[in-house]
Amino acid sequence: MQYVTLGKTGLKIARLGFGGIPIQRIDAAGTRELVLKMREMGVNFIDTARGYTVSEEYLGYALEGVREDFVLATKSMSRDKAGMARDIETSLRNLKTDYIDLYQVHNASVEQLKTVAAAGGALEALKEAKAAGKIGHIGVTAHAVEAFAYALTLDWVETVMFPYNIVESQGEDLIARCREKNIGFIDMKPLAGGAIEDATLAIRYILANDAVSVVIPGMATAEELAQNVAAAENTAPLTADEQAAIVRVRETLGSEFCRRCGYCAPCTVGIGIPGVFLFEGYLSRYGLENWARERYATMAVKASACVECGVCETRCPYNLPIRQMLRSAAEKFGE
Repeated sequence: MQYVTLGKTGLKIARLGFGGIPIQRIDAAGTRELVLKMREMGVNFIDTARGYTVSEEYLGYALEGVREDFVLATKSMSRDKAGMARDIETSLRNLKTDYIDLYQVHNASVEQLKTVAAAGGALEALKEAKAAGKIGHIGVTAHAVEAFAYALTLDWVETVMFPYNIVESQGEDLIARCREKNIGFIDMKPLAGGAIEDATLAIRYILANDAVSVVIPGMATAEELAQNVAAAENTAPLTADEQAAIVRVRETLGSEFCRRCGYCAPCTVGIGIPGVFLFEGYLSRYGLENWARERYATMAVKASACVECGVCETRCPYNLPIRQMLRSAAEKFGE
């Protein structure tokens, strides 16, 4: 297993980490078994979130007696001081620990990052928790390139988490800047939300980029863990066959895969188009139907509101059939 320092945090972690979303599909006992297997195989970075329903609680149970062997990260959608303070305490309680190595501002836009850093914002709670030893470091997660770029201008940001995979390379230049600025880069969605079927190829591709600190595929079984560890431990250059397979994946997914670049916005009727496709991916590919439906339900304007004006398609750099994709999503969600 390769180990690196996670940017300016100084934390020593394996380049293969663990994404906590799929824990919602298993139980506490299964999570414990998986965590112990991770410990045995040298995977020591775990990422979860307040929003992943039972994930923090299951991990808290799983980490009893072995907490010191892991670097633990979680995150919150709270943007104000009071909400973030509450979430930090809840995370500590759920995870059965007195400190969390990395606490992240979850899925923030540029405007939300400004709110976080303003008077009374979540950053005040994060800094107070850090001073009290409750959290070790502060990071940001984002889905939009603009938010990623803005996060790199903030002196309090120690890590950034962003999607990067065979078909989503929109953040590649910013990932390189992370290394230049000594900001740890955590790669989420390595399998493009489950759209990429060859996990070994996906992980090999990502870790070939040495500006990536750690990749965090979601794993729910020991078999998935073993496969991903083997991929991460194979440090040989990508072969000609692998390069050809990467091209085939791009060609296959290119016609109907949203990279969440946001260029389609604004929708004439207010649909958050990338959000629709993000939740549809959780519904169709992650096997998290209830979770996906709950989050889709929070959208003010649903996919069914599409008037098929087609303006979004004229802006999409990938020439996606967005109207057709929205119709499909509306059918799956029933609205």
